[in-house]
Amino acid sequence: MYSNYQARLCIIVIFALSLTACENEIEKINLLNTTSEYPDMIGEDIETIYSDSAKVKVKMVAPELRQFNNAEKPYSEFPQGMKVTFFNDSLEIESVIHANYAIYYNDDKLWHATGNVVAENYATGERLDSEELFWDEEKEEIYSDSYTRIVNENGTFYGQKGFRSNQSLTDYTLIGSKGVVNINEDE
Repeated sequence: MYSNYQARLCIIVIFALSLTACENEIEKINLLNTTSEYPDMIGEDIETIYSDSAKVKVKMVAPELRQFNNAEKPYSEFPQGMKVTFFNDSLEIESVIHANYAIYYNDDKLWHATGNVVAENYATGERLDSEELFWDEEKEEIYSDSYTRIVNENGTFYGQKGFRSNQSLTDYTLIGSKGVVNINEDE
């Protein structure tokens, strides 16, 4: 009978210790999950659609997404790049931006794309190439302070110190510009 009592006591002590050990481990895991060094969420083959009044305005596609919601300034990272397509009211593609790497700052609604950034306006045939591009969603503008090249039917133009444009690339200004202009001799 005495050994039965010892066995029960031993089981209770082991059970109590295991609960305490689990509690401490859970606290450590929660501490790791709340640090800003590790993403809160990781996704693959992401496709996000933004709409306004039930009309698709923007579609974003990325092979990988990492969200850091516990960072001092929450952000989403696209380490393998992304492609953003803008649509007009008729749901026709207006312009496309793609890059090798991108970060989206949630609170500022600001995209920062780097590495072989290409923006194309399908309506005008214009193409913009740069190593860095910012897209401000609220102001609906894109800009860069990096060397930029724009190619259109009139020639090739360079912004030594970047550019500013609306998000559809229909109204842009090159900063520190130079270029080659195509002249039609028939006129």
